[in-house]
Amino acid sequence: MISKHSHEQSDRGEGVEVVQNEPFEDPHHGNGQFTEKRVYLNSKLPSWARAVVPKIFYVTEKAWNYYPYTITGKFTCSFLPKFSIHIETKYEDNKGSNDRIFDSEAKDLEREVCFIDIACDEIPERYYKESEDPKHFKSEKTGRGQLREGWRDSHQPIMCSYKLVTVKFEVWGLQTRVEQFVHKVVRDILLIGHRQAFAWVDEWYDMTMDDVREYEKNMHEQTNIKVCNQHSSTVDDIESHAQTST
Repeated sequence: MISKHSHEQSDRGEGVEVVQNEPFEDPHHGNGQFTEKRVYLNSKLPSWARAVVPKIFYVTEKAWNYYPYTITGKFTCSFLPKFSIHIETKYEDNKGSNDRIFDSEAKDLEREVCFIDIACDEIPERYYKESEDPKHFKSEKTGRGQLREGWRDSHQPIMCSYKLVTVKFEVWGLQTRVEQFVHKVVRDILLIGHRQAFAWVDEWYDMTMDDVREYEKNMHEQTNIKVCNQHSSTVDDIESHAQTST
């Protein structure tokens, strides 16, 4: 569903280019999947941010999926070496009741806990689709939905996706503003993406893992065509310049 979401959000040279998507084995977490992507998003930045970044601007995302544990985002940018986003995810079959799930990873960090309700939280109006609204959607294959107020206390089956999001932008005068902005953007993306994953359940419910990989492959190829044609030579120049500068 991430592949489908990326395809929908990619157009006119902006969006998500998949560079790698392949099996990966970790000595501690076992077998998983590694992906590397370039996210082009200049037009989605606020005006004060566009003023300080190049016209062709992308963020590199690297992710390792060892479900039920994933490092779903390690975002870096060659133009902003002091900027990074790190997201760890753990899944548990509960309604968000484990307050200590990241104690070992972030015991010394100051944390703000934010609950995301895929049914009742408001999303930006430009992203709203009635067909993807969990309050209106009902799955034909599973019978799940329509989610009403208080659904987390009564709905079965239920799983919580716990995410530990760390944002760093160590630039004097801009740090707080940028970090707060990025946290808001990440929250909106997670809300929209998980609403879609629920509303698209009939598309993925019967898939085998081989079906998933084939779907990802086809979708990545289509998305790369939408994004890459305008960027391939420019990106090579950017990377060459970054390496020379380093």
